[in-house]
Parts: sequence; structure tokens; C-alpha cells
Amino acid sequence: MHPQTRYARAGDVHIAYQVVGDGPVDLVYVPPQLQQLEHLWAEPRVAAFFERIARFSRLILLDRRGTGLSDPIVSATTLEDQMEDVTAVLDAVGSEQAALFAQSEGAAMAMLYAATHPERTRALVLYAGMARMTGAPGYEWPGTPQEREQRIAEIFAAWGAGDRIDLIAPSLAGDVALRRWFGQLERLSASPGSLRLLFDIAGATDVRDVLPSIAVPTLVLHRREDQAIDVRHSRYLAAHIPGARYVELEGRDNLLIAGDSERILQEVETFLTGTHTPPEPDRVLATVMFTDIVSSTETAARLGDRAWRELLARHDELSRAQLARFRGRAVKSLGDGILATFDGPARAIRCAMELRDAVRELGVVLRAGLHTGECEAIGEDVGGLAVHIGARVGALAAPREVLVSNTVKDLVVGSGIGFADRGEHALKGVPGTWRLWAAQQR
Repeated sequence: MHPQTRYARAGDVHIAYQVVGDGPVDLVYVPPQLQQLEHLWAEPRVAAFFERIARFSRLILLDRRGTGLSDPIVSATTLEDQMEDVTAVLDAVGSEQAALFAQSEGAAMAMLYAATHPERTRALVLYAGMARMTGAPGYEWPGTPQEREQRIAEIFAAWGAGDRIDLIAPSLAGDVALRRWFGQLERLSASPGSLRLLFDIAGATDVRDVLPSIAVPTLVLHRREDQAIDVRHSRYLAAHIPGARYVELEGRDNLLIAGDSERILQEVETFLTGTHTPPEPDRVLATVMFTDIVSSTETAARLGDRAWRELLARHDELSRAQLARFRGRAVKSLGDGILATFDGPARAIRCAMELRDAVRELGVVLRAGLHTGECEAIGEDVGGLAVHIGARVGALAAPREVLVSNTVKDLVVGSGIGFADRGEHALKGVPGTWRLWAAQQR
């Protein structure tokens, strides 16, 4: 679930924003032009990145005007206009002073804001930022306007396909799901025609003269071999912003979530708070429980759509009640069943048994499969081999059976739960053979 999207008014323009966390530091993330608030949360690594920031801040996210869920622009807009967007959002959330965390072309507006409104800017964090995007004397590395036009034409020719992942996240170039997510992010951010005006504005922007006037604490971050944005941009910023702290990181990726993203988070947290906390573990031992209604397709056909929906609603109520009773966490609904996790295998077995018995009042038969292993936290979801094994065990369970792996059985010795041997099985996609047991009440 993503945070609630709200709107602030900056003149006649509506700016979409979200607030995550309640830490002691208000932190506004100023994104590049590629942004759509609600789609960001569809990529688990992005969600985890922002949730990690929200552990030490009240994180404020926004879609800049002309992109994502904010109003489109129909005429030229200035950095001054865009600064009003930040002020409008800060006013809407009741923030008198905030740190700004700006990325790529978003850095120009953030730097101007910090210099113009130091009373509202607690600190400035610039990741792969730029003072200008075309070459000039003493600032030659971005290339000529003609070269920039060629790059823009190449970007627009493949807009929506997600192929820029190869450039901005070479370490994740083989991740098909990430490429698909990024392609959709491109399409949801803005059309090429809408972005043309924003690209023209960014290409004409030059904030080099602003840099000496930035008086707030500033952290500049860049990966040394960034394939998308030349590291010399950040070296220039660090050299010309008074007192700026510069950290050059290892890696070729530009995308924040690629490479060693935890190092970036640690640097930001230490800079803003003076300390950093260890990351919350993203892998944890848990008992995974899969349930499903036996012969659900036939039952749905027999009952009809309306009655089936009512039955499922009642099933979900019973599931929530038993999960609360046995301290389980509902991960997600599977239509005719649930995926849940527990921090104790005995409670998981007892919950499965009680739920199996409770749904008898609905006239349906439930079965369940359980396995204990190391699970990977993926936002609100879970993944990893343990989840895969749990699903396979559940698929082998007989009607009204609570089938568990040998791992679960071995962990509940002394619980009073009995087991019947169901033999060894090959689980599809899982190495080796697995002995399974049917849990029984004594």
C-alpha cells in the first residue's frame, strides 16, 4: 500500500504530494522529471528505500509540476515557479523548515531554493546533481546543445520501453521486472510531447552563479563511474558551494536503488541527524502459511457470483480473526485463500487448524501448507525460497489437511501437536526431496 496522495495549491497549479514517517527531520525529496508518486511504490526496492529514509525523517514526496499526478504545464515555467511548488507543499504539511534531497536535474531548483529561502531550508543533499546541462567555458563535459538534442531524441525514441535501465542501472540491466516497472514509470510521468518543454527549460538552466550564495549545510553525493551523469558535475558543485561535504561513492549506477544504496542512506542519515541506525533486516526467519478453499472453482460456479463474493468476504473475516488470535500477519489475499507469516511455527499450525474448522460453517473445505525458513521482506510482501516451499507444500495438502515440512515439525517438539507421516516428495523448483507431515490435534 502506498501513502495517501494529497494536493497542495501553488497558485493555480495542483501539486501532488505524500508524507511518510514521523521522524524529527522534515525531508523533501525533489525528484528528477521522471516521477509518478503512486507508481514508485510498485517497485519493492524503491518502497524499501523510501521507508528506510522515513525511519529518520518525516519524508515528503512530490510530483513536480508537469509530471506524474501534478497538473500538466501548458506554457513555460521557471525555477521560481517550481520553488513555489515546494513552499506550497511545506505549507500544506505544516513544515516551517525542511531539508531538501534533490536528484539529477531536480538539484538546480533545490539549490536555488536553498539560496533563496535559507530560513525554510534546514540542509541540502544533492545526489548526481548538475549546475547546468550543456557545456560552457570551464564546464565543457556536458557537451554541446546539438549533442544534447541527439541524446533527447534517443530517449524519446524508446520512451516507455524501459531501456534506459541499461544506462542508469547497469548492475540491474538483466532484471526484466525492473525494466517493465521503469518503462511504465516513463509512460506515467509524462508523454514525450509534454516532457519536451520541461527538457528545454532544464537545458537552458544555469545555476552556477547561485552556488556561492548557498549558506545551508550541504552534502554532495555521486558515484564515481556513473554511466548516466558525469561525476564532474558533482565535483564542481562541491567545489563551489561554501562548506559543502563531498562524498564520492563507488559504482557505475545512477539509479538510487541500484548498487550500494545503503551507503547513500547512511551518508544522508548521518549528515542530517549526526547518527545512523543499522538497516532493519530484510531477511527474517518466519513460518509461512498458505491456505486455500478446496474445489473453489466448482463452488463458485454452483453458488453464483454474488453468493461467492459474500462467502469470500466471510472467509476473510474469519481469517483476520484467527490471525489476530495467533499473532499472525496477513501478507496478502490469494482470492480463495491467504498468505500469512508467523514468528512461531506452533502458533501457525494452531491458527491453520482453527481456521480450517471455522470455515466449516460456510460449507467449504480448507487446506493449508506451512514451512519455516528465511523470508525476504519485499515491502509488505515476502519472498524467497521459504515462501516458494510453503506454496508447494500447500498445493500437496489433502482436503482439511494442515500439511507441514519437516522443518516445521522439528521446531514444535513439546508443543503437544501430533503428526502423521505423509512421506517424501519432490517439490517443483526446489532441490532434493522433502518429508511432509500432516498436523493433528491430540
